[in-house]
Amino acid sequence: MVPGVLPVSERQQLIDSIGPVTGAGRRGLLKLPLVARLAASERLRGLVQPHLPSAPRAVRAIYFDKSPDSNWLVAWHQDLTLALRERADAHGFGPWSVKEGIPHVQPPAVLLERMLAVRLHLDDCDENNGALKILPGSHLFGRLSAERIKKLRDEHPEVICRLAAGDALLMRPLVLHASGQSRSGRRRRVLHIEYAAFSLPAGLEWHEAA
Repeated sequence: MVPGVLPVSERQQLIDSIGPVTGAGRRGLLKLPLVARLAASERLRGLVQPHLPSAPRAVRAIYFDKSPDSNWLVAWHQDLTLALRERADAHGFGPWSVKEGIPHVQPPAVLLERMLAVRLHLDDCDENNGALKILPGSHLFGRLSAERIKKLRDEHPEVICRLAAGDALLMRPLVLHASGQSRSGRRRRVLHIEYAAFSLPAGLEWHEAA
């Protein structure tokens, strides 16, 4: 958790640029110039670089807006897919799926280990408005089966990621995480930016990249 990454003025600019959303949020935000510039900035790359084996590249940005009008919970899971432009055969990549018309694929776990997400909090976030919960260290066990997830949940205590507006949370895609429904009238807006420190095989292209 990194405090004070985004000042108030910049948070408001992001909220205005993204605009109102329907449902849980909005994908494909690296296409917005403001988000692309932020994702490629030395400020964020400097947070990510020490935790990856080579230069990071922003490859996906998603906006989550948990509010009284759009409230949900997320079961314990790992982030296992990449958003790509089109489907193509590549060794070790699969299965494929489609989310909101965008092809997604599960890459080899070794590539997921070369990724890091930065979650920029645009509102104060705690257990009352759906803060993220994680199992620290669970990313070290690779891709997990449902049985293994249950076993880890039984053996290890969860941590609630309480952050103030402007703070950033750095997380590995393979870390087990979940979130509950908001129990308050406060919004929980998060800009989630994923970075990769590898190149895709020939024939595969990122759906978005900064």
